[in-house]
Amino acid sequence: MTTDSSRTSTSASGGISTFKGQERALRANRLGTGGLLLSVLAATAPLMVVAGVMPTTFAVMGIVGQPLLFVVLGVVLILFSVGYAEMSRHVHNAGAFYAYISRGLGGTAGAGAALVALVAYNALQVGIYGIFGFEVSGLLATYADLDIAWWIPALVAGLAVGLLGWLKIDVNARVLGVLLVIEVLLVVVFDVAAIADPGKEGLSLHAFNPDTLTGAGVGTALCFCIAAFLGFEQAPVYAEETSRPHVLVPRVMFLAVGGVAVFFALSSWALTVATGPSAIVGTSQKQSAGLLFFLTDSRLGGTFTDVLHILFVTGMFAALLSFHNVVARYAFAMGREGLLPAAFGRTSGSSGAPGTGSLLQTVVAVVVVVAFAVADDKPAGDPTAPVLHLFTWFGNIGALGVIVLMATASLSVIVFFVRRGAAGAQAWRLVTSALAGIALLVIAGYTVKDFEVLVGAGPDSSLSWVLPGIIGLAALAGVVLGLVLRARAPEKHARIGLGNEAFQLDKAASS
Repeated sequence: MTTDSSRTSTSASGGISTFKGQERALRANRLGTGGLLLSVLAATAPLMVVAGVMPTTFAVMGIVGQPLLFVVLGVVLILFSVGYAEMSRHVHNAGAFYAYISRGLGGTAGAGAALVALVAYNALQVGIYGIFGFEVSGLLATYADLDIAWWIPALVAGLAVGLLGWLKIDVNARVLGVLLVIEVLLVVVFDVAAIADPGKEGLSLHAFNPDTLTGAGVGTALCFCIAAFLGFEQAPVYAEETSRPHVLVPRVMFLAVGGVAVFFALSSWALTVATGPSAIVGTSQKQSAGLLFFLTDSRLGGTFTDVLHILFVTGMFAALLSFHNVVARYAFAMGREGLLPAAFGRTSGSSGAPGTGSLLQTVVAVVVVVAFAVADDKPAGDPTAPVLHLFTWFGNIGALGVIVLMATASLSVIVFFVRRGAAGAQAWRLVTSALAGIALLVIAGYTVKDFEVLVGAGPDSSLSWVLPGIIGLAALAGVVLGLVLRARAPEKHARIGLGNEAFQLDKAASS
């Protein structure tokens, strides 16, 4: 095979450059441990979880033992990370989930996983625009006496995220890092204040009592809480942009899972301490998403609470940017391997960012926000309905997709090492993957079963099957695409999951 010298040249980074200065490889050595950790943790949006997810779980599910749930889920996800991290030592690909699934279960299954990942992470990212726009419009009304529709700040944020997505990933990491650190510090200040000034029941550890995890709401509460962890699994997406992916990716995953589990367990416990375990459910039902701000106002004053409101918004922006970067890299990996048009498989300019993938994600976000803005019929009903629907519908679609991907990846890890004849050497990792896979399947089952509760629909609502059905349709479409490629373009099918390795082989063959 010969190379057209007028169109391509070998890049210094080992990628294949095109005549337009674009490359089919992401830029290496852009992220160290700190940058990678901050990039993935930003997606967890700690303030959004503490102010939004936790009160909702207490109020809707009536489960006092939410702190214990975070500990249990932390154990499950650490078990998952053992095999997932070991896989990351063997596969370095921005496609992460679908690359791992391809290596274990084959290219057709990998194509199905690729479409699920693209839909799921897009849904997670786009859903946040609803609550972001709602909160920003509320802040402007309160502090600037300016009444604007929620979709205006949502669209402005979409354009800002799109612009940042074209920059170098290390620039993005610095933006995410600053926002994340400030968020965490403010939540820690509240935790300390709650412990220093507990409610009537004192420093009660009742929320960690296993007896608090009884009743019909536990399964659904698991669904709510596991969504708070989403972000740690993104570390392999940036593997090609780190200096030592076989070291940094596993290290960051374990740091992220462990840190998130401890942080959220302590913060949800602090909420129970501040109100008293016996009052946390009732207070959450009364205050809803205002619970955290209600508690900080009485302990830390109005100024701190005002700052917390602002950081609540900037934290959501950080999550938007983090998920945007992940979607762009999935699109890049899919374009590089023939699952999307080739234009998606090239980076742009000196930044080395996956520009076409970034543009795709921005367009998707803008289209969805505009669609919900058009549906925002305030005189006819609840003025917040389109906003909250955007957040809850898309957020739960995305969470279901990622849970399914994690369960499938657990199976893929087992098959991958068994096929390589390494089952004996990796036995304990295979056991942890199996245990995690079973637990994740149970959580996925509860998610589908209780989807109407998660999205606030009635028991007879078609949303209970239409919305989770989107993930099923994405998987089916991907599998069909994989089968078509296997029949009509076997060379493309063989590339699925190989990432930059396939192009390194091309380069070697052409030299």
